[in-house]
This record gives sequence, C-alpha cells and structure tokens, in this order.
Amino acid sequence: MDVLVTTPFGAQSTAAEVARGADLSGRRAVVTGGASGIGLETARALAGAGADVTLAVRDTAAGDRAAADITASSGNPRVEVAPLDLADQASVADFVAGWAGPLHMLVANAGVMAPPLGRTAQGWELQFATNHLGHFALATGLHDAMATAGGARVVVVSSVGHINGDVDFDDLDFTRRPYDPWLAYAQSKTANILFAVEAARRWAGDKITANALNPGRIPGTNLSRHIGDASAAPTSFDPTSTDVSWKNAEQGAATSVLLAASPLVEGVTGRYFEDCQEAGPHQSGIRRGVAAYALDPDHAKRLWEVSENLIGPQPQ
Repeated sequence: MDVLVTTPFGAQSTAAEVARGADLSGRRAVVTGGASGIGLETARALAGAGADVTLAVRDTAAGDRAAADITASSGNPRVEVAPLDLADQASVADFVAGWAGPLHMLVANAGVMAPPLGRTAQGWELQFATNHLGHFALATGLHDAMATAGGARVVVVSSVGHINGDVDFDDLDFTRRPYDPWLAYAQSKTANILFAVEAARRWAGDKITANALNPGRIPGTNLSRHIGDASAAPTSFDPTSTDVSWKNAEQGAATSVLLAASPLVEGVTGRYFEDCQEAGPHQSGIRRGVAAYALDPDHAKRLWEVSENLIGPQPQ
C-alpha cells in the first residue's frame, strides 16, 4: 500500500490556516452549497487566497448574502452566485451549459442527510440522487473546463457515515427494502468516495486530481436539519463520543481547502482524507478511517458505469 499522505495540519486547524500563504490569483473555483456551513467557510478561504469563487446554491438569495459576507471579510469582489439544485438534473445541465472558461477547483460540498424518504422525478432516492448523482453529473459535465485548466482538482465531501454501508447495486433506490435514512446516507457517502477513486483513474491523463474527505462533525449546519434530537442519531453524532472530534465550520472546512488549494497535496489523487491527513483503514468499533469497499476500484468502475446509464453520458 502507498504511504499515507501527512501534513502539518490537524483536526483543529482552520480553513484560513490551511490556505495561508497560498496564491490562488487567476484560479477559478466552484463550491456547491457555498451559502452556509463548511461550504461558506471553504469559499471564504479560497476567496481569501485570491481565487474567483462561484457559489453554486439552491437558494440564490442566501447565496447573495454569503457572497457579500465573503467579499466583506476577504476583500475579494470576485465572488459570484449561480443557481444549482443537485436533485434536479435539468438544473445541473443548466449550470454546466452556463459555465465558460477553465475551472481549477470543484468542491462538491452540498448534500442532504437522513431526510424522510423522498424521490426525484426519475424515481431516484433523494440522498443518492443529490449527494452522488447530482455531483457526478456536475463534475463530468465540467470535465472539459477542468481539463483545459491544467492541474484542476475535484474535492468531494463525504462522511465518516460511509462506514455504515456500501453501495447496494441491486437496490440503489430502496424499492425492494425498507427505507432507512441512515443507510441511504451511508450509501451516498460511500458513492462519493468511489466517484473520486474512479475519476482519479479516468482523468489522470487530463491532470485532474480527485479526492474525497470526511469533514468531521459540525453541529448546527443546514445538513443536520432533518435529524432532530441528536440522541436519535447514530453514534457518529453522539457529542459524548471521543472517536471523532466535533468541529466548528472553519475547522470542518480545513480538509476541503487543503485538497482544493494546498501545494502540500499537489498531484495526490484517488484518496480519502480526514483531519487534514490521509485516512488509514477503518477499524471495527472506531468511527474513523476509510472502509475498504469505498476504495475498491471494481466498485468504483461499476458505480461510474451505473451512474452514466442513469443520467446519460456527459460531454468529455
């Protein structure tokens, strides 16, 4: 096995600390879900380092407020807002069609966690459709823009929750088994990692890197709006647990910023990070590390092919 990538940063490092000293002038970034939570802090740090940042958001009014806040704190006026609903493939296609020029950083940050059963117009289970298929269509649709940029980076926000379940290729949409919101969440987060693994392989010749990450547990963000009382959530959301540290949004965004902007991980691809370090294998009973199935190249290839069949091939 390759030696794990390490950096001087850790669980308590902030996005601003990781970005300090980086010069992103002339580089363009898209951050999905950039209007709040760790997406907002990721976008703030990238803008603070000089990047042109587009906040891809469902609520453009919230995006406008976030953009103004980022500009006020960073002094960078090059922060734009564009509508994007990841659960709506037409919205994704519109975003892709509206993009012009190179793209250097794509941070697939937005997501939904443990909602009641919901389905898209195609009948896809909402978490898989939003967290994976929406970002899959976005990234593949923007492939040429990233290839043109040279050295582009794709950063996919996954979760420690992926250790709760693999992708069930026989029942992606919970049509044969009872819907379990946490199992569906786990499946979508495993899919995030598998996407990065296969993108790394397919796009290496285009000098596009792709990595996934666990941001840690950040209370009070929009992501947790469906879980209600934390005591009803699985142990990954138990504030008394010592297995995974709780973080504020600035700390939660640090690993995303590391993978998007830091020279420390130049050329690193197809890996999974947490606390600004490459994660080791998951060990039973410890809510850290990466499950072997999430890095399985055969699973990754199969998921890519299934995803293409579901949404249709995108321009390459």
